[in-house]
Amino acid sequence: MIGYAKTDVGIKRKVNQDSIFVSDASIGNLPNLYMVADGMGGELAGDYASAKCVETIVNSIKTSKEKETVRILEKAIQEANKIIYGESSSDSTKAGMGTTLVLATVIDGHLFVANVGDSRLYVATASKIMQITKDHSVVAELVRTGELDEDDARTDKRKNMITRAIGAEATITADYFDVGLKGREHILLCSDGLTNMVSDEDIFKVLKSSETIENRASKLIELANQNGGRDNISVIIIE
Repeated sequence: MIGYAKTDVGIKRKVNQDSIFVSDASIGNLPNLYMVADGMGGELAGDYASAKCVETIVNSIKTSKEKETVRILEKAIQEANKIIYGESSSDSTKAGMGTTLVLATVIDGHLFVANVGDSRLYVATASKIMQITKDHSVVAELVRTGELDEDDARTDKRKNMITRAIGAEATITADYFDVGLKGREHILLCSDGLTNMVSDEDIFKVLKSSETIENRASKLIELANQNGGRDNISVIIIE
């Protein structure tokens, strides 16, 4: 696997609260690992939460004795939630902090994915792009129940209200996905600073272009900033 990551503060924000992690080499019992975390809370607290989440998960996976992939990931995510929630509860400067998380590892032709919040993972083939993760947000829930259509959802003022975040509550439930790969897919992990600014159709056009992986990551961030850059933007492309 080859992964490339890039993050940008965007146009409107002063601090980048996103944290990213890429390892094409093994981490503990996993052959590779990719993560995007989008922090929330005060400027310093959100920045801290996303970085602490990534750090804790990496350290947990490095030392895990588990062999089964989802068990490795679940233990790491629960540990991150415990630490961030504990600090949020005991330190007034970090009160209310939390972070989204989207995580991926590729093992023997299978893409294993975990997500909490509204950071996303997509898989693009030669003919289509598919969002694998499901957003944990107020607007996404309204779309799923048919109370809001997808066009209106893109501009709804509640779009940034997430219903799950690591560190927000004492317990957390992550969603897990197992996707079979044929070997020619493009995989994208990203924060909502990209998806709120760039349509899935335009993301797909960039992913399937003949540009280098580095240029495609830069192009996605460029498009988000051209369209307003209202939030931090993080992308990881895996091939």
